[in-house]
Amino acid sequence: MGMNVEDREAVSPPDGGWGWAVLLGGFVITGFSYAFPKAISVYFKELMKDFNCGYSDTAWISSIMLAMLYGSGPVSSIMVNKFGCRPVMLVGGLLASGGMISASFTTNIIQLYLTAGVITGLGLALNFQPSLIMLGSYFDKRRPLANGLAAAGSPVFLSALSPLGQILLNRYGWRGGFLIMGGLLLNCCTCGAVMRPLQRKEIKTRVKGEAFSQELKEMLPPKAGQESENNNEGRPRKKKLLDFGVLRDRGLIIYIVAKFIVVLGLFVPTILLVNYAKDQGVPDQDAAFLLSIIGFVDIFARPTCGVVAGLKWVRPKMPYFFSIALLFNGLTDVCSATNTDYKGLVIFCAFFGLSYGMVGALQFEVLMGIVGTSSFSSALGLVLLIEAVAVLIGPPSAGYLVDAYKNYELIFYMAGGELITAGVFLALASFCCIKQKKSKDSPQMHHAEEENNHIQHES
Repeated sequence: MGMNVEDREAVSPPDGGWGWAVLLGGFVITGFSYAFPKAISVYFKELMKDFNCGYSDTAWISSIMLAMLYGSGPVSSIMVNKFGCRPVMLVGGLLASGGMISASFTTNIIQLYLTAGVITGLGLALNFQPSLIMLGSYFDKRRPLANGLAAAGSPVFLSALSPLGQILLNRYGWRGGFLIMGGLLLNCCTCGAVMRPLQRKEIKTRVKGEAFSQELKEMLPPKAGQESENNNEGRPRKKKLLDFGVLRDRGLIIYIVAKFIVVLGLFVPTILLVNYAKDQGVPDQDAAFLLSIIGFVDIFARPTCGVVAGLKWVRPKMPYFFSIALLFNGLTDVCSATNTDYKGLVIFCAFFGLSYGMVGALQFEVLMGIVGTSSFSSALGLVLLIEAVAVLIGPPSAGYLVDAYKNYELIFYMAGGELITAGVFLALASFCCIKQKKSKDSPQMHHAEEENNHIQHES
C-alpha cells in the first residue's frame, strides 16, 4: 500500500546531488530523441536506390519518427502520471531499440515507416518527456542551466551519430547500420534506470525495519489511483492523468501557436541537408560532416544560452529572448538559400548551429515559465501533440518541393519564412496579450498555485 499523504511532506528541488545523474540521463535521452531522426538521413540515398523512391518518400521516415516523438505526448503524460517516469522510460528504450532492429529486416518503404518511424518514434517519446519532467523536479534555481546542458545532448549526438552512420553505411550497408543503431538505443534503458523519483519523505520516526521498507516503496512508482494530493479540508484528491485545464492559460495558447509554426520549418534544413550536399557533388563523408559542424557549434550554444537565460534580468523576459532566437534561425535559412559550394554550406552550418542551439535551449524553459512545474507534464503532452501535426507536414512538404521543382533554394526560403513569422508573432502576442506577472518558478508560487487549484476544485 502507498503511504498516507498526511505522513509525508514535500521535498523542494535539490538543485544538485542525484540531480546531476538525472541531468546526465536527460542529456543522453535528448541526444537520441532529437539527433537520431536527423542522423539517419545519411541512409536516405541508399534507401532511395533500394526501394526506388524519391526525396519526399524517404523524408517521411524522419518525419514520422518526429511526429511520434511529439504526437505521443499525451500518452506519455498519462503513463507517467499513472506509473511513474522510470518504468515508462524502460519500456520506451526497448521499443526504440526494437523498432530499429526490426527496420533492418524490412523489404519496402511502408515497413520502414512502421518500424523505424512509428515504433522507434514512440519509444523515443516515452523516454523524452519523462526525462524533462524529472529534470524539472530536481532543479529550480539552476533550471535554465540544467535545461541548457540537457539540450546540449542533441548537438553532441548529432555530431557523433551522423559520421558514425556514414561509416556503418560504408562498411555494413544500411541494414547493418540500422541493426547497430538499434543496439545503441538500448542505452535509453540505462538512462531510465537512473531516474530515481524525488519522493516525499516520512515525517514520523519509525524503526529501522519499517524505514527500510518505506524506502523501497518510495523507489517504486505509486499504484494507479493511489497518488493523491490534499485539498484545503485535508481530504485526498486524485491526481488528474491529463489536465486540459492548462489550456485556459493565454500564455500557453500563444506558445502553442508559435511552436506549431516553428516546427513546420525547424527540422527541414537538417533533414535534407546531407542529400542536398551530395547532389551538389560533395563527397559522402564531407556531406555527413556538415551535420557534425551544426552539432559542434550547437554544443557550445545551448549551455551558453542556458547561462544567459538564468540571469535575473533575462529570465522574466524569456518569451522575447526566445523570439530573438527564432528570428536568428529564420534569417540564417533565408540568407543561406543560394549557397551551393561546400564553403558556403559550412558557413551556413555554423550560423544554423548557433541559432538552432538557442531555440533548443530555450523552448522548454519558456514553457516551464508559463505553466510552472506542477502543470508541466500535462502542458508538455498537449503541446507536443499539436506540434506532431506540424512535423508531419514540414519535412515531407519540403521533399515534395524538391521532387517537383528540383530546387533546394525553395525549402530554405520556406523554412526561414516560417521561423521568422513565429518569432514576430510570439514577440507581438506576448507584448500585447500577456500582462506582466510574477514567475511561477519559485516553490512558494507553486504552493500557492496548488492551493488555488484545490480551492477551485472544492467550489
